[in-house]
Amino acid sequence: MSVFDELVGQAPLIEQLRTAVSTPGAMTHAWLFTGPPGSGRSKAARAFAAALQCEGPGAPGCGQCQACRTVLAGSHADLIVEATSETFIRVGRARELALAAGSRPGVGRWRVLIIEDADRLNDQAADALLKSLEEPPPRTVWMLCAPSLEDILVTVRSRCRHLRLRTPPVDDVAELLQHRDGIDPAMAHYAARAAQSHIGIARRLARNEDARTRRHQVTAIPLTLTTLGAALDAAENLHATAVEGSAGTAGAEADEARADLLRQLGADPSARTQPPAIRTHLKEFDERQKRLARRQQHDTIDAALTDLTTVYRDALVLKTGVAPINSTEVAALQEVARAFTPVQLLQALDTIGLARQRLIANGSPLLVLEAMMIALILPRAGQHG
Repeated sequence: MSVFDELVGQAPLIEQLRTAVSTPGAMTHAWLFTGPPGSGRSKAARAFAAALQCEGPGAPGCGQCQACRTVLAGSHADLIVEATSETFIRVGRARELALAAGSRPGVGRWRVLIIEDADRLNDQAADALLKSLEEPPPRTVWMLCAPSLEDILVTVRSRCRHLRLRTPPVDDVAELLQHRDGIDPAMAHYAARAAQSHIGIARRLARNEDARTRRHQVTAIPLTLTTLGAALDAAENLHATAVEGSAGTAGAEADEARADLLRQLGADPSARTQPPAIRTHLKEFDERQKRLARRQQHDTIDAALTDLTTVYRDALVLKTGVAPINSTEVAALQEVARAFTPVQLLQALDTIGLARQRLIANGSPLLVLEAMMIALILPRAGQHG
């Protein structure tokens, strides 16, 4: 067993990490892990951190010793993992991380700070980290994770050693689902392909029938867009699903978190009114919850747009012999291919890409979805019934 076992399809990267841990002079103070969604950026950073702290015999990263286990669980005393659920990592939090980086390791060999979504550092937050990234204490190491180099400010990435993860092969992801999660081979291969090798999404699709149903509803959208009314309905349904999902996620958990906060502040959670000082903390808590809900909505819509993209992509390459992502929906793909010319399919892909950019720029989700669905209405020659 090794801490690197779940880094699927990343053999060259694993070799680089092992060399850095075991070879004198190969280690540096700041690393930047990039790769497509689902490639395992955060897992790679945690595995690297575990190997650095490993106390077991043999090759670093045994996966069995106390240090390896606590790092992988996120509970090691010398590990800080910043995994924000908000849209941005703010400057106040960045300053806290920079301050923490100045502390010497207490029980391990290294003080390790992992920022799982370094692309969410706003400009001020990134600036607050620069000095620490460039000149940390001798036994401190930073590990930043982001989709691509372009998502990170030049001033930050120039201070880091870059490691790129690749998209894992579908067969490797399916094999992981079978061996690690006990998934049936046929289901594992379906999930791995439908998730485009995103390991987390593949696992959810394989284990959750509701997730498969929601995905099928999204991939069925293109053939329903026959009129303006149908397009507006599709946008409304997709938006409503995102809103309901974020509300369901935040509801009970938010109530419990609010009660915990009040108890920590020495207040009575059941009281109808609270003192002014407590109300200030509650206001900050409510604002965080609103940001969390917006982020959840955005992520849900973005995932749906990713699934929608696969339909037009599959229709475009259907006659080339390239295996479709939606391999169980070939008849529907053929209908889409008949309804659009290749140029129109490319335009549809651009339309979805533009919608994603508008969402990132904080466009109104419903308006963005309505504009996108209207632009995706089936050409007249391809309309049925």
